[in-house]
Formats: sequence, C-alpha cells, structure tokens
Amino acid sequence: MTLVALLALVGCGKKDTSSAPAKGAEATKTTAKGAPQGEDEQAEKEKPLKPIDRGMLGAFKALPKNFDSATNPGTPAKIRLGQMLYFDKRLSRSGTISCNSCHDLNKFGVDYESTSPGHDKKLGGRNSPTVFNAAGHFRQFWDGREPDVEAQAKGPVLNPVEHGLKDAAEVEKILSNIPGYVAMFQRAFPEDGDKAITFDNFGKAVGAFERRLVTPAPWDSFLAGDDKALTQSQKIGARLFVETGCVACHNGALLGGRTYQKLGKVKPWPRAADEGRKTVTGKAEDRHLFKVPSLRNVAKTMPYFHDGKTMELREAVQLMAIHQLGKKLGEDEVKLIESFLESLTGQISERLTRRPTLPASKGVKEGMDKDAAPTKAKVVKRKAPKKRADVVPKAPPSPDDAPPPPLPPADHVPPPPEK
Repeated sequence: MTLVALLALVGCGKKDTSSAPAKGAEATKTTAKGAPQGEDEQAEKEKPLKPIDRGMLGAFKALPKNFDSATNPGTPAKIRLGQMLYFDKRLSRSGTISCNSCHDLNKFGVDYESTSPGHDKKLGGRNSPTVFNAAGHFRQFWDGREPDVEAQAKGPVLNPVEHGLKDAAEVEKILSNIPGYVAMFQRAFPEDGDKAITFDNFGKAVGAFERRLVTPAPWDSFLAGDDKALTQSQKIGARLFVETGCVACHNGALLGGRTYQKLGKVKPWPRAADEGRKTVTGKAEDRHLFKVPSLRNVAKTMPYFHDGKTMELREAVQLMAIHQLGKKLGEDEVKLIESFLESLTGQISERLTRRPTLPASKGVKEGMDKDAAPTKAKVVKRKAPKKRADVVPKAPPSPDDAPPPPLPPADHVPPPPEK
C-alpha cells in the first residue's frame, strides 16, 4: 500500500483542493439526508459501524418467566377466572366493550387506534398502551396514577367513557347474576367463601392473568449468550441505541417502564396540550412528565406516544432523538435502530390469547348465551405501514400455561359471528 493510500485510509491525508468547495463552505459536508455536518462530525459518522459489544449490555436484563406478585399469587383458578373476565363484554354499560376491545391480545395488546372508543363510541383521551409485559412496569397508566395491574384493571370498568359502569356494586351485581362466575370466584378466592365476588377480587383475578402476558424475544436469547439470535443489522442498531443515549431511559428487562421523564426534555414537544402527570399530582414540576413506555414489541404496537399521533416507528425514533437527546439521526442510523427494536418482538402462548368460553348469564342455557359464546379470533389488518404483521407470533404450548378452555357441548351450534 502506498503512503498516500495509507494516509487517506486513516483520514490523515491532505485534502484534495482540485474540487474544493466555494469559500465559506470548507467546514461542511453533506450526509445522506442532506444535513450539513462539520468535518469532525462527518468523519465520526463515516467510521465503520460495529455490532454491540457484550460489555455494553449491563443496562439490560432478560424478561422473567412471569411477573409474579407476593400480594396476589397467581393460582391456576385465579388466572383462568382473570382470562374470562378480560374477555367479557357484559362488564360494560352497553355490553359491547371488554378489556380485550382496546388491548387486543391478537394485535400485540393494542387496537391500532390513536385513542380508543368506549361503550358509547366516545373516544378516550390517551392512547391505549399494550397490555403485554405491563405487569412489569413500576406504575400503571401514562401518568402513573395506579401502582399495579390489579388496581389498573378496575379503572376502565368505572370510567364513564370506557366501560361506563357506575360503581363497584354494579360490577358485583353483574358478576353475581352469572352462576358460573359465582363458583369460579369461590374457587379462586376460597378464603372469602360465599363473599368471594368483590370488585377488589375482580382486579386481582384480571391482574393475575395479565402477569402471565410475558413475551420473550430474540433479544432475550441474545442476552443469554446466543450470538445468532440477532442479525448483524440488529446488533449494530443495538450499539447505536446505546451510544446515541436511548438507553438512559429505555433500560432494564422492559427497556422502559421504570421511570417518569419529561416529554420534550431538550426541545419542546410540539403537541403539549396534555400535561401528563401534573393531572394526577397537581404539581407544576410534573407538567409533561409521562411514564417511559417499554419498548417490548414496539415494532408492532403503533401508533406511538400518549396521544397516538405518530404512526411510523422510524418517525418515533427520530422524534425521541431530537426532543429528548437533542440529536438529529441520519436515515441509515434510524433504520439500524429500528432493526434492533424489531428484535424486541416476542411470542406468547396461544392459550392465553384465545377467547375462552364464558359462563352463561342467569336464566340462559349454557352454550346459548351470545355474550358468553367463544368466537374465532379475527385477524384485522392494521393501518399503514402494511409490512408489519398483525398477529402475535404463537409459541408452542407450555405445560405452565393456564388450562385450555372447555369444549362446548357436542350438540352446540355456534351462533353467527358478532358484527
């Protein structure tokens, strides 16, 4: 190799003045996106991209098998009851809304809407986040107003826009009029005897079910030592994710869900009407504070942010870099980080995502209640971008999963699908 070639390779050669830029422009070059860059910054960007080093993984952890609770042990009877309650539309004013309506387990726990319609079609004020892995968050809701999924499960049921029920007594009355639930509550909460149907126990049952909604992903295999679990682009994207500074907020097993952060920390957020946690605490210093969302399954849980107004993941990445870190990422950098984020897409057992057969209402023959009858899971195409898959990848059944739903009677003829 000639000396000139060597100098050029290491960036120390003399500049070629034969095609020098016009006066006043010597200190700038152009990136692929057309943004002017200083020579030092451009040289930094032109360094060979390297995959993440295992020494950079200290801020991350693999997902646990379940998000167990010492105060709400997940017994099989309680988990099974919680799964039924999660899918039951009778727990709403119009009989048309269940937990699964806004947090659809066959759509990665979301509904692909900016904000979700409630029992009378009115829209909620914030985007419905995914329920998968939510039990691992340090607080619940965007503003952190509830401590755990047991408390969170009770909120929407009494929300006038969402399920629209009046109070705990109305919830308990509905459940008490479904004979199958009376027996199931007693099995799930034997210590409460014939007083097992309470609103608190409703929350505990749903919470126990949600604590099973864990989605291990290729990223977890990589953290466990499997270098082949990620593609080269994903490994490079992971390094960029760390070096750009995203890891400051998105860390731990969930890559988020551990702290509050001000939205627009470096540069003011363009959509600032929602004051975030201030609506809970009333404190001026909590204005625009939101819980940092988990990035698990983020490539499948659009739209993004509390207002659900950002549809594309690459746009979300760029907005975060600009407003939280004060950085402008190049197009290739965004693509690589997006590739890494796709490695966080996980799997869950089909037994937990399948709508079970629900107990019939009082006075209705078992198998004839349209509100209790099982329905075949529908795959609904989400809004753009079209390249995303709509349905949660199914993992092989696990013996630790809740027992499969009972089969309908042999002479049972399923009703036509709900419209």
